Order: sequence, then structure tokens, then C-alpha cells
Amino acid sequence: MSKDGFLTYDRELPQARQPKQRTADFKEIYQPFPEEKTRQQAARCMDCGVPFCHSGCPLGNIIPEFNEAVHEERWGEAAAILLSTNNFPEFTGRICPAPCEASCVLGINKPPVAIEHIEKTIAEKAFAMGLAGSGAPRTRTGKKVAVIGSGPAGLAAAAQLNKAGHWVTVFERDDRPGGLLRYGIPDFKLEKWVVDRRISLMQQEGIRFRTGTHVGINLQPAELLENFDAIVLGTGATKPRDLPIPGRELSGVHFAMDFLTPQNKLIAGDNQAGISYISAKDKDVIVIGGGDTGADCIGTSHRQGASYVAQLEIMPKPAAHRGDQDPWPLWPMTLRTSSSHEEGGSRAWSITTRSFIGNEHGKLTGAVVADLEWYTEDGKRKFREVPGSERTIPCDLALLAIGFTCGEPTLPQQLDLELDERGNIKTQRYQTNIPKVFAAGDVHRGQSLVVWAISEGREAAWEVDTFLTGSSSLERKDDSYMIMR
Repeated sequence: MSKDGFLTYDRELPQARQPKQRTADFKEIYQPFPEEKTRQQAARCMDCGVPFCHSGCPLGNIIPEFNEAVHEERWGEAAAILLSTNNFPEFTGRICPAPCEASCVLGINKPPVAIEHIEKTIAEKAFAMGLAGSGAPRTRTGKKVAVIGSGPAGLAAAAQLNKAGHWVTVFERDDRPGGLLRYGIPDFKLEKWVVDRRISLMQQEGIRFRTGTHVGINLQPAELLENFDAIVLGTGATKPRDLPIPGRELSGVHFAMDFLTPQNKLIAGDNQAGISYISAKDKDVIVIGGGDTGADCIGTSHRQGASYVAQLEIMPKPAAHRGDQDPWPLWPMTLRTSSSHEEGGSRAWSITTRSFIGNEHGKLTGAVVADLEWYTEDGKRKFREVPGSERTIPCDLALLAIGFTCGEPTLPQQLDLELDERGNIKTQRYQTNIPKVFAAGDVHRGQSLVVWAISEGREAAWEVDTFLTGSSSLERKDDSYMIMR
């Protein structure tokens, strides 16, 4: 591969459909991209002597090597390289914030390599060529592993443990597998046929899925402890952070996931009579929280026909460029504008929500907010309200998208698992205080990225395989990555 492609080609990505067109449906927003242009984007990779993109990626993806294979149209080799470190590039290629690109050496003074798009393209080529899975293992160990939770961490652990030859059963409380991927992420970012395709392939490879099974509720964990040789908990950080202010009880104030999940179920064709559906149609909406979940609420509100959408963030507005606190190759704490923001509405920073107000019927009519002034004192960042800035923002719907605190406590309590100070499951190399029980993903590390959940699922699988057999031939990140963690 030529190492000067970055001098010939500018960074280019697939174009999104126009906002007015795409907000009329929940389909993926990006238009097809010519394969030749993807090859040109791969040619922008400089094949650095020290590829910082490796350390930027939680999975340790071998990026320069698969870029070279793409540029030279060796798609099978590109797929083999990518799948050796990432079980689900069709997911990360669509929804990952691409920390690898933030660490790209080219990004020091030019737009970085379009790694995320290249990854998605490799994944789609792998499925088209029948190379997306590892196939059923040739031999079985006879060991049985229960994976609780079918989000990205649980699916990654299941895929790796099945590859090692163990019999894997995934238990999911909802009626379809996928967890966060299916019920938390809107279809305009990740259409659910992408999830269904991967689940189907995993079933063909021998993994069993038991949906509608809520361990700790309609299946007791003692039964799993008796019938399985190991258990992996991948149940996520599903306890939302609340906003305990006056008026929180008013009708019209909801957690983000209570808004997003029913919409995903409706698109999937679930029976509407059994869904507690929250609609933004013809409403003035405020979204409290400036992260990805907040942006998902904005995009969903647009598609439901909201009259107006405003996003409020308590933190100051991020800078447009890197500063002294976030130089390359650190993750840039810069302003990000998602596709949902491009579709309309407003954004405001350094604002605190003091209370919600409603009418005599208990319905939300507005939010009382005030501006904040941030300052540093004794080395700590603090804020104070700006005098005279208090005002009321009219709204019919308020969505709380301010993160998640930890996993649900029922199952850890029933298993008598030790927790850390944040309420996450405490582990030593993914193993809990019960030797045959392991934990991975957000239930273990706290709320994080999908790519980190996949990484944790893979690492936990290595530890489980070693626990069951004394050693493991599964791929894992090298020791330098383990030290960094």
C-alpha cells in the first residue's frame, strides 16, 4: 500500500439523506458509498511505525493491516484481520464514536483516516462472502456456560466461549436478544436486521438463546449454579440516574429509555396494546443531558413529529478544538454534533434544571432553569448560578438522559456478589467472589461504550475458558493492553 495516499485523497464519508427526508422514517440515514472510494480512504492510512490507533481502540483492532488489505481489494484477508479482534464490526462500524480515529497519527494535522466506515464496509463484505462467523467448533469440551444478558458484552462472551468449544446458552429477559443494541439504540443508527443477522449466525454456530427468561425472577440463579459449569453476567448498567427536583412526579417527565425502547418495539412490530408508548408528536420537548442517549432522544422526537426540541446540558460548551488538557492522542473533549442535532432543535450548555411545573391535572407544562457560571477553586471545578437568569421553558415532555448509575441489584443480591463503591459487580480479572461466576461489560465497569462492552466480553471469555480448561487459545489483547486497563 502506498504510504502517501493521505496526500492524494481527502477524508470522505458516505453522505446522509437530507434531514427532512430521513426524519420521515426510522431507516439508516447514510446513502451507499462506492467501493472504490472506500479503497481510497484506506489508502490514506500511513502504516505508521507506531500505530497509535491500536491503543485508541479498546479492542486493539489491527487497523493499518486491514486498511492495506482493503486498499488492495483483499477483502477476505481484511475480514480475517478485523474479526480476529472484533466479533461484531457491523455494530461498531455503525455506532462506535471511533476512539481509534481520535488517536490516528494523521489526525495530528489532517482529518484522520475513516476507520469506522472502513470497518463497516469490511463487515458487510464479510457477510456477503460468508466469512462473518467462525462456524461451529469442530470439537466440544462438554462444559456448559450460561451467559445472562444478550447485549454486546454477553454476545461477545458467548461468541468466544462457543468458539472455544463450550456449550453456551444466553438468557435474555426480553422477547428478543440484543439488549442495548436492540432496545436502546434507535433504528436510524442501527437497524435491527443487522442484529437479527448476527443472532441468526450465532445460532447456526451452536449458541442457544432463551428469551423471556429473567434470571432472578422467573428463573432462579441457584438453578444455573447447579446446571452450568460457569456463568457470565452481562446484564448492563440499566439503573438510570434520576433528577430529584420539585415536579419530578408530573406526567410528562420520563427517563430516556422509557421513551426510546417502546419506539424500537413498535418498529419491530410488537403489539401496541402491550406497549407503554410515549409520543413526542406535536409536543415541545426538552432533553436533559448532552450525551449520545440525549441525541438519540432528539432524533426520535423529530421522527415522531415533535413541535420543538431543546437539549440542555449542565456542563459548559466544549471547545471546537483540542487544548492543553486533551492533546493528541488523548480523546478530544471537543464539541460533537450528531446527525440528530443536524435535523433541528436547539442546544444549550451551562444550564441547570431547578424544577418542573405543571397544571392542575398534574401534567407537565414547563421547566424552571437557570444559567451557570463555571470556575476553578482549589484546583476543583465548581459552578454557581448566574443571578437573575432563572426562567421557565415551556414543555410538554421532558426526557432525562443523564446516564446510568449501575446494574439492577436483584441478581447480585441473590448470588451474594460483592459490589464496589459505585454499585458495580466487583471482580478480579472478571471473576467475582463466587469462583464460577464472572461479570463483564457495564455491570462490571459501569456505563461505557459498546466497543468497551465487546472488549470486556472477549476478555471475560478468555478468563472463563482458562478457568474451565486450565488454559485458553482464544485471542486476547496483549499484556500491554491489560496493563493499561
